[in-house]
Amino acid sequence: MQTKPYDIAVIGAGVVGCAMARRFTLDGARVVVIEKSLEVLDGASKGNSAILHTGFDAPPGSLEQQCINAGYLEYLDIAERLSLPVLKCGAMVLAWNEEQLSQLPALIEKAHRNGVADVTMLTRQQILQREPKLAPHLCGGFEVSGESLIDPWTSAHMYILQALANGAELVRGAEVVEGKFAQGVWTLRTTAGEFCASHVINCAGLYGDVVDERLMGRRDFTVTPRKGQFVVFDRPASELVSSIILPVPTKTTKGVVICRTIFGNVLVGPTAEDQQSRADVSTDRDALLALRDKGVAMLPDLADCEITATYAGLRPATEHQDYQIRQHAACNAVTVGGIRSTGLSSALGIARHVTELLAQTGVQFTALPDPVIPDADRLSNYHPRDWETAGNCGIVCHCELVTRRELERVLDGPMPPATLSGLKRRTRVTMGRCQGFYCLAELAQITKDRLMHPIECEND
Repeated sequence: MQTKPYDIAVIGAGVVGCAMARRFTLDGARVVVIEKSLEVLDGASKGNSAILHTGFDAPPGSLEQQCINAGYLEYLDIAERLSLPVLKCGAMVLAWNEEQLSQLPALIEKAHRNGVADVTMLTRQQILQREPKLAPHLCGGFEVSGESLIDPWTSAHMYILQALANGAELVRGAEVVEGKFAQGVWTLRTTAGEFCASHVINCAGLYGDVVDERLMGRRDFTVTPRKGQFVVFDRPASELVSSIILPVPTKTTKGVVICRTIFGNVLVGPTAEDQQSRADVSTDRDALLALRDKGVAMLPDLADCEITATYAGLRPATEHQDYQIRQHAACNAVTVGGIRSTGLSSALGIARHVTELLAQTGVQFTALPDPVIPDADRLSNYHPRDWETAGNCGIVCHCELVTRRELERVLDGPMPPATLSGLKRRTRVTMGRCQGFYCLAELAQITKDRLMHPIECEND
């Protein structure tokens, strides 16, 4: 039972909320994270492209550009210490027609204005020498050597796990339905009870405007979910490309990307489709076929590779181009909205920005002198995996080489998954070619009475 108000209540456990919880906890605050879903990363953050962006193409001087830059630098600074995977493969922005080619000098100038100096123009011949499997009709491009691939989920999980290991609390299945601020304290009414905190940080992502309305009776922006669908090719496709292949961006989207994943596949996507639903992540056959065709047009040998998975994610786009981060000093609240597709790269920078906003109003804590660093999930194919070490108790998911020890560690850990989807994002189980066909029965036995939504098998 809560005896005194928390210092900070973070609403939403997406990548930004997890980074926020970590930052304030390490700074010495008493933090609670309130998430309406049964799992963290169950909203916009579960369907990202897992690219660590330098921010070379962000609007110069924007808050987005500042947060990406700060987040990128902090990620590289803490990656080794927190065992976060980084695949430093670099990116190339490619032009496929003369109109796109004419836009490259302006993009390079923008990158330089954003402080990204490792951007170099490449000729068609130089590009094909590096990536010989690309279609020969490309016109030119430039490289951004600092762009990297990271894990779409491990980073955020590590942020919240470190917060929990150092005293933060996480409440799942708790939708905030109302908030009242009186005498310097927020009382948040949720579907899991009431919570009191001195400061509230709204990191609700796709529901950021809704939460603002419930807390303060108004919204300063409106979220219009932008769906991005992806096609995932089987592992042999990873031999076709080594760099992240980026298009010339438009005003509404960064365009269709081709890149390897940290899991050893090749990803093509996303689409950019505005919709009203904040929960519909269904995929569309025609859109997926169009994505495949775009991928094949740029990398022809993809036509001979099998597609093993498709998925869609939603970005919390708003009517504004920049991030919508606002401090409401009169009621001890901060809104973090409109983060869109760059949240994975900027999350640590956003967290620092918000701590600075509160510090300007006199909110200070005493940083932890020696914070605990918990064990990280090891999901990257390009870094050591658990199946390669002794005593792993055998492989359960052979497609993704997930061991029983990995499953048990996560299920017995401080943030045990409540659903198969949550377990999948922690271990990669059922992510492979068979999509769980061969391992689901054994998985059901291992997770029996340990998930809120039990795994059902046809032979049960």
